[in-house]
Amino acid sequence: MVEISAAVVRENRGPFSIEKGLTLDEPRPDEVLVRMVGVGVCHSDIYESQVGPTPAVHGHEGAGIVVRVGSAVTRFAEGDRVLMSFASCGACRNCLEGRPAYCEKFMTLNLSGARADGSRPIKDATGQEVFSNFFGQSSFADHALAAERNLVKVPDSVPDELFTVLGPLGCGVQTGAGAVLNTFNPNAGSTILVAGAGGVGLSAVLGAVVASATKIAVLDVIPSRLELATELGATHTVNGKDADVVARLREIAPGGFDYALETTGNSQVLRTLVETTRVGGQVGLIGAGKPGAEVTFKHSSLLSGPIVRGIFEGDSVPQQFIPRLIDLHQAGRFPFDKLVKTYPFEQIQRAVDDSEAGTTVKAVLTF
Repeated sequence: MVEISAAVVRENRGPFSIEKGLTLDEPRPDEVLVRMVGVGVCHSDIYESQVGPTPAVHGHEGAGIVVRVGSAVTRFAEGDRVLMSFASCGACRNCLEGRPAYCEKFMTLNLSGARADGSRPIKDATGQEVFSNFFGQSSFADHALAAERNLVKVPDSVPDELFTVLGPLGCGVQTGAGAVLNTFNPNAGSTILVAGAGGVGLSAVLGAVVASATKIAVLDVIPSRLELATELGATHTVNGKDADVVARLREIAPGGFDYALETTGNSQVLRTLVETTRVGGQVGLIGAGKPGAEVTFKHSSLLSGPIVRGIFEGDSVPQQFIPRLIDLHQAGRFPFDKLVKTYPFEQIQRAVDDSEAGTTVKAVLTF
């Protein structure tokens, strides 16, 4: 067993409190023990802390250094720098077809709070099992376990100061950028509308710039985030609180946008995107609505052939896509670090509060 410190949530909507004296299992044959260097704070972490089982250790955008590897691990060794991404089984039909984000065991491996066999790798100081293995890692801790399939090796060319903030590439950044570059895969000169200027939406804006879109419109209600969207390459911004948003969007793209991406989880926003997409255009759904939420469309808006589809984890194979994003950053074409604000791990609750308030786009905890 490995003694660790971790941010534990003891009750729904309770604080993330740093606790010492927890224990983490030693790596199984296919697992890797990682000492954390940085970890992103995602709204999925916050949401699960509010409604999920407790006590719990969340965190799923980890970056760290390999401490030990299991006997069956072949691709990583002690001292490797790695990013931690979502878990997948590697054996189901979707995994074998190169679509691990749609792994048939995704819920079990990422959101059950345990390994596939039901075991929980973290116990607290009293010996109580803790909801853990979140997204195959639970990286709100100074050490975390991950399966070999979760990990992405970080090139030696990446400087340490950048490595510290790379964690969000494991989920939020690859989700937004991947929705554009992998799912839409637009031709140069396309028009793209992004609803929501959080970490995922602004990562999509960066992806749209890489894809050489000529019109990149961003819809949000926070002026500072719309300003940041412009800095990152958006050509147009629209405040969702303005009157007749649909008319404004139609002024920007009179024939409708080629692609639109919904990251807010707001069903009315999704309807707006469908109504402002061109004939035969594509609408991607990333934002998760409230449980039981329903969406309604005008019947006529669907007759023009828009493709509406859900997108998970940016349709990415992390071991392929994340190195591509790192290369783009090093070439000066993907400045995702402009989204990041760092906090010492001990200030996790402040980072969560700032994220919920919208004053921080992407918080990264450093160790």
